Amino acid sequence: MEQKILVRDQESSSSPSSSFFFFYLCSSTFKNLFTEAKNTIPNPNPIIPLSPVSKMSNQKKRNFQIEAFKHRVVVDPKYADKTWQILERAIHQIYNQDASGLSFEELYRNAYNMVLHKFGEKLYSGFIATMTAHLKEKSKLIEAAQGGSFLEELNKKWNEHNKALEMIRDILMYMDRTYIESTKKTHVHPMGLNLWRDNVVHFPKIHTRLLNTLLDLVQKERTGEVIDRGLMRNVIKMFMDLGESVYQEDFEKPFLEASSEFYKVESQEFIESCDCGDYLKKAEKRLTEEIDRVAHYLDPKSEEKITSVVEKEMIANHMQRLVHMENSGLVNMLLNDKYEDLGRMYNLFRRVTNGLLTVRDVMTSHLREMGKQLVTDPEKSKDPVEYVQRLLDERDKYDKVINTAFGNDKTFQNALNSSFEYFINLNARSPEFISLFVDDKLRKGLKGITDVDVEVILDKVMMLFRYLQEKDVFEKYYKQHLAKRLLSGKTVSDDAERSLIVKLKTECGYQFTSKLEGMFTDMKTSEDTMRGFYGSHPELSEGPTLIVQVLTTGSWPTQPAVPCNLPAEVSVLCEKFRSYYLGTHTGRRLSWQTNMGTADIKAVFGKGQKHELNVSTFQMCVLMLFNNSDRLSYKEIEQATEIPAPDLKRCLQSLACVKGKNVIKKEPMSKDIGEEDSFFVNDKFTSKFYKVKIGTVVAQKETEPEKQETRQRVEEDRKPQIEAAIVRIMKSRKILDHNNIIAEVTKQLQPRFLANPTEIKKRIESLIERDFLERDSTDRKLYRYLA
Repeated sequence: MEQKILVRDQESSSSPSSSFFFFYLCSSTFKNLFTEAKNTIPNPNPIIPLSPVSKMSNQKKRNFQIEAFKHRVVVDPKYADKTWQILERAIHQIYNQDASGLSFEELYRNAYNMVLHKFGEKLYSGFIATMTAHLKEKSKLIEAAQGGSFLEELNKKWNEHNKALEMIRDILMYMDRTYIESTKKTHVHPMGLNLWRDNVVHFPKIHTRLLNTLLDLVQKERTGEVIDRGLMRNVIKMFMDLGESVYQEDFEKPFLEASSEFYKVESQEFIESCDCGDYLKKAEKRLTEEIDRVAHYLDPKSEEKITSVVEKEMIANHMQRLVHMENSGLVNMLLNDKYEDLGRMYNLFRRVTNGLLTVRDVMTSHLREMGKQLVTDPEKSKDPVEYVQRLLDERDKYDKVINTAFGNDKTFQNALNSSFEYFINLNARSPEFISLFVDDKLRKGLKGITDVDVEVILDKVMMLFRYLQEKDVFEKYYKQHLAKRLLSGKTVSDDAERSLIVKLKTECGYQFTSKLEGMFTDMKTSEDTMRGFYGSHPELSEGPTLIVQVLTTGSWPTQPAVPCNLPAEVSVLCEKFRSYYLGTHTGRRLSWQTNMGTADIKAVFGKGQKHELNVSTFQMCVLMLFNNSDRLSYKEIEQATEIPAPDLKRCLQSLACVKGKNVIKKEPMSKDIGEEDSFFVNDKFTSKFYKVKIGTVVAQKETEPEKQETRQRVEEDRKPQIEAAIVRIMKSRKILDHNNIIAEVTKQLQPRFLANPTEIKKRIESLIERDFLERDSTDRKLYRYLA
């Protein structure tokens, strides 16, 4: 049966703060407990008799209770000294590695009893004094070690001290938990570490020698020698075990200072003897080595500090010199596609403040200078298709640099975009050239390639398109070129044409492409119209065939009708179609755009050689004249056809002066057409092809007058757009000052073109004259919207 016994110490019972110790014992072992206590405690308290135990009734249980004697118990005065001698002797044996015969249970009980009998201070101070004496002896042994055995001896003694400290802590565990806790003293294990620190590590003759030895080993490892990393790890771990402040002050701080000096000297040597690529390899290697060193024997927290030292001394202090290094710096790497070196530079420079900014600035400067030379060089602008292809090649190259070497860094991508936008708009003809590039690809450049490749090319075109500030100029040229492709049937793929229009719509909105889509609608409607025409005129199934495309004036490029006298056979068909069309549609007018047509005519030359010639409408008119005449002068041809002189001269030049296509000859022979020239059929014309294309419309740059005319049309088209933007802004804002109107109109129209502030001012004046706006009576720069 379990009984609850209360034991109260006679000496402590008189104090109001006396402690009570409760034991839960079985009644059968109670006597044995006190017998054992008598045998183990030098001067135990007298055995305390039990008070009589009443018989247990069926209704009520009573607990056993022990009351202490009322008189004072006297302890042996020599008890503390005797007990401490036992413990001190045990500590000596532990440090002498002779602890196999010790009874740790007995030692623990002795330490327990000393604390119990209020000798905790004697036990604590004795433990410190004894351990201090042993550590001083050990420090002398460590100091006496010579050469490489110094660290080995230190590590050996440190391990011995740790083992001894563990045993001593187990013996003094009760003191650790009670006396030390209540008196707020340093616990046994931390005290043991502090004593080692003060008596060994900070021992004057060891402290400096230890630090120099460690730094010397690190220096040797940096210069390629092999060191005992395991020993280094153990010794440096000792610093860490002694506390973070010990590690930092006694090792880490001097280590970082020595490292800084080492890399300062080494980096100067490297930069004087290496090119940029080799220097970066050495810097990268040093960083890797330091990270590896931390992993093997330093505190992980030291990694950031030591890498910062390497980064500062080897990279940050030499950034400008490295990127601008002649024949090997950043520009050289970019020009020679050194992706590995570029990637290494990016990864190293990103570690230091403003490192990537330095790389990005140099790259941007180089890009802008290179691009400026490309777009402003007259020689490189002679061929529009080649001009755009160079831009695309440069873009592909720098895209690869950013993706491969610069980790697809968005800041570098933005710098690339801003650079291209800067220099592509330096050439006012860039919108025209991009449209000519598209025209070339959609005529012949996309033959034989997959749909995926077509999409890639169109996406690249759209990328250049986004850089254009004058997107409406591109639209103007693109519409003209698209019209020629559709009317001549030369487009290589309707799907590709529509795909590009969809991309333009996504980029700029429906208004940008509505007229372009209308052009495709007209082509489909024209096919239906021609089926209806020939269905109502079955008699036309024999003889010349006429195919007419009816174009909506607002959707197609507005061009003045060029006069031309068509051959009689064709003129009759044209009149029949006019009658048919106007008879089926009311309120419409037709005007013939002969300058935009083509014809297929069959020809028989001198020896009966037959060919089918694909020519323009103007060329057809000229060639048909030779059915009735063997020789015609320029004046006669001009009078018969009434083709304008510039168009007629180009027409005759393509028929008489192009090698392999000269179906007629001229006298005198020259590359230019003169008004005194005469022309006749080339009876000796031959070609290995039955079908011969002559004067096929190809992508060509505008002449200067045509360029001026296009620019004027663009400026005229911009005026209503600027006015519409002003009205939209003023309608919502009601009152606005001049500068804010300029800023908001520019921002609103930016997706289409870069509005000129002078033109905006003119449009404001025009709106004021038409009573859309009015000036404030007091502030002339303030405008009001008039509803």
